[in-house]
Amino acid sequence: MHGSHHLIVQSAHLKYELDIKRNITVIKGDSATGKTTLADMIREYVLNGTDTGITVSCDVLCRLLEGNTWQEQLSLINNSIVFVDEGNSFVSSLDFANAVKNSTNYFVIITRENLHALPYSVNEIYGIHSSGKYNSLEPVYHELYHIYGNSPESIVHPDVLIAEDSNSGFDFFSSVSADKIKCISAKGKANIFNLLSSGEIEGNVLIIADGAAFGAQMANVFDLAEKNESISLYLPESFEWIILDSDVLNDAEVRRILQNPEDYIDGEKYFSWERFFTSLLVEKSSDSYLKYTKNKLNPAYLDGKVLSQILSSIPAQVDIHDQT
Repeated sequence: MHGSHHLIVQSAHLKYELDIKRNITVIKGDSATGKTTLADMIREYVLNGTDTGITVSCDVLCRLLEGNTWQEQLSLINNSIVFVDEGNSFVSSLDFANAVKNSTNYFVIITRENLHALPYSVNEIYGIHSSGKYNSLEPVYHELYHIYGNSPESIVHPDVLIAEDSNSGFDFFSSVSADKIKCISAKGKANIFNLLSSGEIEGNVLIIADGAAFGAQMANVFDLAEKNESISLYLPESFEWIILDSDVLNDAEVRRILQNPEDYIDGEKYFSWERFFTSLLVEKSSDSYLKYTKNKLNPAYLDGKVLSQILSSIPAQVDIHDQT
């Protein structure tokens, strides 16, 4: 399934309105914030229809997944938005992650947990915003293409840059910063929090990670950054997204895709948007001097105009380029 789906769930006393555009959406929040009420309304509607006084308006079917027979239930659901209420322990299992990975459905997971088996986006973590009868989803982490720190408007001058992995993204950032900034590979997004907590890193720290799949790590890392003025975050969709967004390929189809990626990304084929952007960049650059591979950066991306265009896609607040 792909595309953005507008959903309205309402009764005489409550109304929820939300847009679902990725294969995984997470709704978080404390008790009494309306999360479970939303799931209850979906359940009542699925079981008894409009006789309950509840209406569900969406261009695809909405279903609820729960209990020990979740796998059997899911096997009968296709091309739908599937809600999972908190309290269902299977959401943190590898079996569930594998089921999501190969599913034609979108999933809306209501939980207070950080789901480390699932690659969900920092942009698709929501809390429920209530205003009388009306309820909508509000992003927990705002403006995630921008730098995150205690003063997001100011320029961040990092002493240390922590990249998520040791692939092409790390090659790029370590090259452009040269001797100006110490660059470290976390060797995986799961290691970033422990690296920050170790006390071994001194000075101003900038974390660059793939926002498209950093959702499970975000709560702990963001909380740490909120408490420590020396830690800032930059979370683009992915390094490959930065390159595509820079328009170095001068490709009209790429520009069109980036305007509304959800219309082109099949959740059954791509577990996360990061994987789609990698696939798109590899495909579009395959016959050019900018041929891209994930494991090692093509030196052409560090030359002249190409480098300048890529750097122009990085927020001005992120001061990482050594121009000496």
